Amino acid sequence: MTENQQVSGSYWLQTAPGGQHAALTGDLDVDVAVIGGGIAGLCTAWELTRAGKSVAVLEAGRIAASVTGHTTAKVTALHSLIYDKLRRTRGSEGARLYARSQSEAIEHAAEVAAGLGIDCDWERRSAYTFTRDAGRVEELRAEARAAREAGLPASFVTETGLPFPVAGAVEVTGQAQFHPRKYLLALADDLVARGGRIHEDTTVLGLDEGEPCRLSTESGATVTARDVVVATHYPIFDRALLFTRLSPHRELVVAGTVPADQDPGGMYITPDENTRSVRTAPYGEDGTRRLLMITGEHFTPGTGDTRARFDRLAAWAREHFPDVELTHRWATQDNSPTDTVPLVGPLHHGARHTYVATGFAGWGMSGGMMASLLLTAQITGEECAWSGLYDPRRLAPAVREAPSFLKTQAEVARHFVGDRLRPSPPVEALPPGEGAVVRADGGRLAVYRDEDGALHAVSARCTHLGCLVDFNSAERAWECPCHGSRFDIDGKVVQGPATKPLERRHIGGDAEGRAPAG
Repeated sequence: MTENQQVSGSYWLQTAPGGQHAALTGDLDVDVAVIGGGIAGLCTAWELTRAGKSVAVLEAGRIAASVTGHTTAKVTALHSLIYDKLRRTRGSEGARLYARSQSEAIEHAAEVAAGLGIDCDWERRSAYTFTRDAGRVEELRAEARAAREAGLPASFVTETGLPFPVAGAVEVTGQAQFHPRKYLLALADDLVARGGRIHEDTTVLGLDEGEPCRLSTESGATVTARDVVVATHYPIFDRALLFTRLSPHRELVVAGTVPADQDPGGMYITPDENTRSVRTAPYGEDGTRRLLMITGEHFTPGTGDTRARFDRLAAWAREHFPDVELTHRWATQDNSPTDTVPLVGPLHHGARHTYVATGFAGWGMSGGMMASLLLTAQITGEECAWSGLYDPRRLAPAVREAPSFLKTQAEVARHFVGDRLRPSPPVEALPPGEGAVVRADGGRLAVYRDEDGALHAVSARCTHLGCLVDFNSAERAWECPCHGSRFDIDGKVVQGPATKPLERRHIGGDAEGRAPAG
């Protein structure tokens, strides 16, 4: 299959399309409303339903289809290089709580899959963080020691199943990988069977934190709930200004089949080479081939040439796995907290019945599972040993890691001001299939020319906080480099934190903001 023949879309979505859940059309009263139908939201809703709560999941698009539907689905407590840093910034106890919380979440998910009989390709594999740079070996040795002291079955190794030598690697045994859609769609079915409700195509626009809480939706329906969980990946309600402590980033994925005997036999990641992550998954019925997934090319949304990044990633895959037949390509997005640890717990200092789960830094599978257990404990009044570690209201760790916070805010300020000073191309120069931010009508417009030559024009100001979007040519989307909101060519929200579309504009075209070429 050639580069142009590769399927542009997630393998998980294509192999587990799932059914549909009706949009919310009338008012609803429940114990808990969960906003967001990704892994954190669905797992939390399922746990709460099992605990006897009446629960409704409100998802703006399709469940398990946004960030969760584009993951590489590693379920591991080894999160690249984190334990040595946690030992220094949170102490040995903080590192142990992190390892314990992630590990217990993984084992809980394994029990759930077995208990419900979910066929989700659950496989036990070792996880590795590796380097080919001899200068980083001591860093990995320190990470292995810290992970082992935190309670993980970790060791430093120099041999792996990769088809190239490494200078060193941290190995943690007994980790897992799975098909995220198969797992979550089965969980959703069981949630509904237990009396829970799921409403797709239901955008929440407002939150009143009274007693009870009230949510207003785009359709005009109101949801009344004692407790509300905001699990929208990037919080759509941010009264604690969490956006100042989160940094969005995208990574690309290329996937294809390899002979089963070339399976490297583990889950691998390196921070080198702008990140490279490797894993395989079952493929086909006869077991002769495996699906190889390569992830990398870490970048901020709305910056740089995404097509060139896909090309680099595909070239890396072919260089190291010459027999790979690339079949798929997609991208994923994550938010990293400035002080390392995810933000899971009360939404802000004054919150009594509102909660948030965000900042999983690329490790949302174990992180989302962990969050569901933590939030369920808090909502049902149970104790959770690691509540303090993940508390979004924490101040001391944020102060200790202030340089990271300041760097994030400086980057946002650079885009907010600098992107407005960029020269813009004339509309006439836009070729079919391309988009650009141009000056028109006294402001900045985001303009896309489709394959028929028609122009699609929208405001270039992100509806979240006003940064200017930029065009991702590989995915044909407008992206905000400040906080990661994404929109389609006609301005519809693809990914938050924005909840409102980019305003349609006219360039001498029809009422829909489209104009013929020339």
